[in-house]
Amino acid sequence: MTNTILVTGASRGIGRACALRLAADGFDIVVHYKSRECEAREVCAEIEALGRCARRLAFDVGEREQARQRLEADIAEHGAYYGVVLNAGLHHDAPFPGMRDEQWDSVLNVDLGGFYNVLRPLVMPMIQRRRGGRIVALSSAAGQVGNRGQVNYAAAKGGVIAALKSLALELAKRRITVNGVAPGWIDTDMTAGSDVEIKKVVPMQRMGSAEEVAGVVSFLCSPDSAYVTRQVIAVNGGLY
Repeated sequence: MTNTILVTGASRGIGRACALRLAADGFDIVVHYKSRECEAREVCAEIEALGRCARRLAFDVGEREQARQRLEADIAEHGAYYGVVLNAGLHHDAPFPGMRDEQWDSVLNVDLGGFYNVLRPLVMPMIQRRRGGRIVALSSAAGQVGNRGQVNYAAAKGGVIAALKSLALELAKRRITVNGVAPGWIDTDMTAGSDVEIKKVVPMQRMGSAEEVAGVVSFLCSPDSAYVTRQVIAVNGGLY
């Protein structure tokens, strides 16, 4: 039986890099996306060129019922996943006194609510599969140490860390590991246009790449990480 991993937000950026790296490492991939169908098709084609199977799955991780229906239908047709990489997210930055209700609600709903919305339909099928499994959640440096203008994002990503650490305790005896990866400044669309002087902020004096984050995610999905759970690995060039 081939092991399949769902990667949310896999049409671009870190999610795309994770999907391609995991495929190169021998996994079949479910490429999740919300609206970027063209890019998702391209990722699937790249995965198939690597000799692995890929299929697309579209839904909004912030819409609980939609996520449940899509995921339950996919599992009913194809079987339970071996692993899940929770990457999909968004940010709406603003100083807290000027933050709008919508900025707070949307970020918490997608970045933290998505943890529940995606995993809730998947965990019991993973348990019933009785072959262990891997769950990796993308947090952020903001979720570990905070960041100006990102009170909402930091709250959501900090919540993800607390959630994954608790879930890891519940699933450890099932041989399902639950870990986090906390990227710092990574060269993606999310950091495009940033005025942060990287050389003054990051000891390694550069941004990281999506592929460098994907390498850590891949390790946490591999057999080599079977005794690693409840951990959050920072990929930040020595930021803190």
